Amino acid sequence: MSYLTLKTLHILSMVLLFGTGLGSAFYKWMADRSGNLTHIAVTNRHVVLADWLFTTPTVIFQPISGLWLVHLLDLPLTTPWIAASLGLYFLAGACWLPVVWLQIRMQRIADLALAGQKPLPEDYGRLARRWFWLGVPAFTAMTLVVALMVLKHLPGVE
Repeated sequence: MSYLTLKTLHILSMVLLFGTGLGSAFYKWMADRSGNLTHIAVTNRHVVLADWLFTTPTVIFQPISGLWLVHLLDLPLTTPWIAASLGLYFLAGACWLPVVWLQIRMQRIADLALAGQKPLPEDYGRLARRWFWLGVPAFTAMTLVVALMVLKHLPGVE
């Protein structure tokens, strides 16, 4: 695979990862704020599905394609922007893994509440707050990774 093709796929994958993550977070957060149990349950199902269909494959592809690009350019992993990107990526991943578990748990809770026509238990709100606050460092880290990808050619960044 050529460098240009791989770089294009890496960038498209990053856009898909970033966009799906931000979009899913926004719609889930808005659904949770609505208080509408049907809306919450359906949105949770869609967020979990989007993670399986889009986020998971891109989470796997990003480090593979990124390291492959680094190899093609013959750059050491100790290059400051590469080392920083990898560290931030792993920070985001360390936040994302519990977020996935929380999303699946909240989906089950919302589905059970909807099936029983009962209100969401207090536990759901506690899990939703954890989900939100784990998303803050993950989103910040991914934003910084994107910035490093773009700014790496500026003087003093490499």
